Amino acid sequence: MSVDLAEVSSLDVEPGELPDRMAAWVIRPETMGEPNEAFKLEEIETPEPGAFEVIVRVMAAGVNFNNVWAALGKPVSVFGYGDHPEYGHHIGGSDASGVVWKVGDGVTRWKPGDEVVVHCNQASYEDVEVHGLDPMAAPSQKIWGYETTWGSFAQFTKVQAQQLLPRPQNLSWAEASSYGLTYFTAYRMLIDQAKIQPGHNVLIWGAAGGLGVFAVQLCKAAGANAIGVVSSDEKGELVKELGAVGYINRNEFAGMMRTGNETPEEEKERFKVSRAFAKRAQEILGDKPDVIFEHVGKATFPTSVFMVKPFGKVVICGATSGYNLDFDVRYLWMRQKQIIGSHFANAYECMKANELMAEGKVRPVLWKTMEFDGVPGAHQMMHENQHQGKIAILVGAVDEDDGRETEGPGAIRAEVGA
Repeated sequence: MSVDLAEVSSLDVEPGELPDRMAAWVIRPETMGEPNEAFKLEEIETPEPGAFEVIVRVMAAGVNFNNVWAALGKPVSVFGYGDHPEYGHHIGGSDASGVVWKVGDGVTRWKPGDEVVVHCNQASYEDVEVHGLDPMAAPSQKIWGYETTWGSFAQFTKVQAQQLLPRPQNLSWAEASSYGLTYFTAYRMLIDQAKIQPGHNVLIWGAAGGLGVFAVQLCKAAGANAIGVVSSDEKGELVKELGAVGYINRNEFAGMMRTGNETPEEEKERFKVSRAFAKRAQEILGDKPDVIFEHVGKATFPTSVFMVKPFGKVVICGATSGYNLDFDVRYLWMRQKQIIGSHFANAYECMKANELMAEGKVRPVLWKTMEFDGVPGAHQMMHENQHQGKIAILVGAVDEDDGRETEGPGAIRAEVGA
């Protein structure tokens, strides 16, 4: 049966009751390829909640690069792990805002009608790490909507009850769907892993990108001094607006970027540029960075290890320029610096970060809101690097301002990029 896109925002059931079928953007093994062809609009059976699970009516969904990978089947296909073998399809979407529609056995905190934001970490309740170490250490840990199916590009999604957070009432549905994955990642990196303190100096690579715009705001909220590395002066002005004390246009220091194939002479020249970059940062901050916020990897990591203060910390959550890191380890051990790996966040960290969003101390940075039919195109834009920032998809919401209930700062509308 074909799906009437005009009816996606309408339901003929009340909270507590699910329709038999729902509209969803589905990827199947035989459709993997370019995103605009991999996503197919289908009407499929609506999932029922299991124990400690909740079905959420999706009001808006956020777009992330992970479902470009799901569409392409690269670097690995999602269909070999998670719950994909059980269901045979993938519904992507790792950010969402919505309304609790039905709860499973054992759920006591949430009830139908509650307005929520969904964080994307899942783990089995039975894993001991969940009950004393950190859910991020659990063997069952997965990113919902990527390593699992039943993501947010559908009228309804199935989540664990622990994934739910109260929706900030000062944000629209679209705004509330736009920040979870990147913002909560940045929160764990800086607040719990690097433990930034008032007065700390923090250098943020890609400060105008999806992670960086939140890292800058978190530094300001914590009383730390952030300097942003950006690709243009226009983006530098944005990060200053977000709270950075200054910025560096990385194009002025292009020679510091490590390829891993330098000759000894080329490496010597590269290191000279890194020294000049470090000097510029110190001039702006008044001292060397206590913490460096890393997600670029191969191209920047040698400079990060070199320039961070003795006993300082380099915290890293990704490697967009390459994950094989080649750096002079003498600057690490002789100056007793630390390298800290970080991945997304646990439910408590997500909750504390979400409180800052509700208080207006941190704001989403949103580029574009698209209708439900825009899911394939949004991912194709990401694949071709044609997007200029975070994209939100309307599902149950009727327009980009729908859902705002109280006064307060909403999203910053901006074109962003590292």
